[in-house]
Amino acid sequence: MQDITENAENDKQDLDGLNDQEEQLLLHSDQDRGDGSVKYVLSGDGAGSLFLIDENSGDIHATKRLDREEKAYYTLRAQAVNKRTGRPLEPESEFVIKIHDINDNEPKFTKRNYEASVPEMSDVGTFVVQVTATDADDASYGNSAKLVYSILQGQPYFSVEPATGIIRTALPNMNRENKEKYQVVIQAKDMAGQMGGLSGTATVNITLTDVNDNPPRFIQSTYQLSTSESADIGSSIGRIKANDADVGKNADIQYSIIGGDGMDVFNIVTDRATGEDTATVRITVQDVDEPPVFSRPSYVIEIHEDNNSGSIMGAVTAWDPDAANNPVRYSVDRHTDMDRIFNIDSTNGSISILKHLDRETLPWHNISVIATEISNPKQTSRVPVFIKVLDVNDNAPEFAMFYETFVCENVKAGQLIQTISAVDTDEPLVGHKFFFTLNTMNPNFTINDNEDNTASILTKRGGFSRHETNTYLLSVVISDNDYPIQSSTSTLTVRVCACDSRGNMQSCNAEALIFPAGLSTGALIAILLCIIILLIIVVLFAALRRQKKKEPLIISKEDVRDNIVSYNDEGGGEEDTQAFDIGTLRNPKVMDANKLRRDIIPEMLFPFRRTSPIKDNADVRDFINHRLEENDTDPTAPPYDSLATYAYEGNGSLAESLSSVESAATDGDQDYDYLSNWGPKFKKLADMYIGKDSDKDY
Repeated sequence: MQDITENAENDKQDLDGLNDQEEQLLLHSDQDRGDGSVKYVLSGDGAGSLFLIDENSGDIHATKRLDREEKAYYTLRAQAVNKRTGRPLEPESEFVIKIHDINDNEPKFTKRNYEASVPEMSDVGTFVVQVTATDADDASYGNSAKLVYSILQGQPYFSVEPATGIIRTALPNMNRENKEKYQVVIQAKDMAGQMGGLSGTATVNITLTDVNDNPPRFIQSTYQLSTSESADIGSSIGRIKANDADVGKNADIQYSIIGGDGMDVFNIVTDRATGEDTATVRITVQDVDEPPVFSRPSYVIEIHEDNNSGSIMGAVTAWDPDAANNPVRYSVDRHTDMDRIFNIDSTNGSISILKHLDRETLPWHNISVIATEISNPKQTSRVPVFIKVLDVNDNAPEFAMFYETFVCENVKAGQLIQTISAVDTDEPLVGHKFFFTLNTMNPNFTINDNEDNTASILTKRGGFSRHETNTYLLSVVISDNDYPIQSSTSTLTVRVCACDSRGNMQSCNAEALIFPAGLSTGALIAILLCIIILLIIVVLFAALRRQKKKEPLIISKEDVRDNIVSYNDEGGGEEDTQAFDIGTLRNPKVMDANKLRRDIIPEMLFPFRRTSPIKDNADVRDFINHRLEENDTDPTAPPYDSLATYAYEGNGSLAESLSSVESAATDGDQDYDYLSNWGPKFKKLADMYIGKDSDKDY
């Protein structure tokens, strides 16, 4: 038993071809005398499942086929024990079972299908692609994993290196245009390619890529094209095409005109170029009836703004390009000349003006001139005409802005109070140049021309006073230097103001002089506010008292007086004047005797009674005007149409006029004391007539 253990510990048992249960390994102990008292026990990798031991004889055998590619080594332990007691008879022994390889795996490629490409016309031996296969068998044991590559399909175009699997071209001048794609089958065989070895295959799809080895070719050697003479520039007149056997960028063709009598008339448009072929193109030009052609694509005409109506400022020219050379008629497109400022001679194309031009209003005029073929009015063409109005010095310069000028009361002589400048709407050739002077000699101010288109206004004295004169008017003459010279007179208003010691304006109102000099601005404002409040209180108090004393204008609707209508609306605008004419009170002579009143039955229905005409009475007119002024300035009067009674009967009254002017006995004595009993409304009248009697008594 000791010898077996040593052998088991020191030696590795080889089971070459241990593929079934028939092949076995025998273990034996020195303690086994063959009486059946020894029992063999096995443990370790696969013991009891993959490997079994005969407990009586110690024979070890495999239960199924072993695969080295799954597991190449198994470590087992065996021991002999007493069958009755189970005690070990010897120490446990360990041994390793090594599975020797057999050629049971065929080679396999890393890809089933390979894709590769190589340029056409490549030299023999040009690298295409490398294929790789592997074998699961043991490469270190025998030739089971030694592979050899060979080509089964694809000859004579390609070859493969047996040891590396590199595929190379084998045929020169392979042309893509003849054959583009190739399918190559490569085999990998183990056992170094010997008989009985296993093999595997892979497919390699090889494409020949294009190289620019074919020039473009025209299908025809001569082409015939035609075009109309009226064809627009850039329009297509035909197409020619060449073919190129190459593909992709190598097949891009560029066309160019290399000779002929139309190189400056025709052009050919292509893409990119790779090679060249030639063809002849004959182009026939067909005649058509074309519209008139102007000598220029546009015209620019200049004219001064002072030209008189009818002046010719330029001309346009057009002709018929056809062989017939038909005459042309000119006209102005009135949609571009709505104000009919310009006219054109229909036969010679000369353009004239019909109205005065003003550059300052519109410096450019854009019109369209139409040329029409007389024999065929449908053939027309038009051209833009740009008319530039040239400047003439016809505008006088004037102040550049509105100036608010003031002079301080405490100013000294020679003090600058304002700098003025001017503008001119004209457009001089070399720039504006203005001259400033005063229209008349002025004892208070003078002007100094700064010769830079500005002028300074200076004082000639000091001691200005707002109380004496609060405003001065200066007439400033501004002239330009163009021909003809234009000038204008502008008025500069200078106010006299109170200023502080530094010349800052404080007040320009003359009323401020009545306030004491010692009061501050805040105190003055407070005093003004108090005065305004007192005035408002007095006015309101007077208005309230007058409101209480004022008698009703109309006592009753039955009280009908001449030219007086009672109405309760707030005013009807023009409708009110139909019933009440205030002008009649001012001048009874102009009253329309035939005008019907709307509030009473017309007098025409009754016997007409002519009243004696009355002369104008200055006293009554003054009285009425005084009352009108009182009502107009009355702050308590309503803002709408109102009625005021003036106690004047007017023309046509049954009581006649109360004035003594029209009395039959103008020189006779008459007592007017009764007027004092008529109330306050007739107080003015009573004072006038009673006063006259008193004078007569004296």
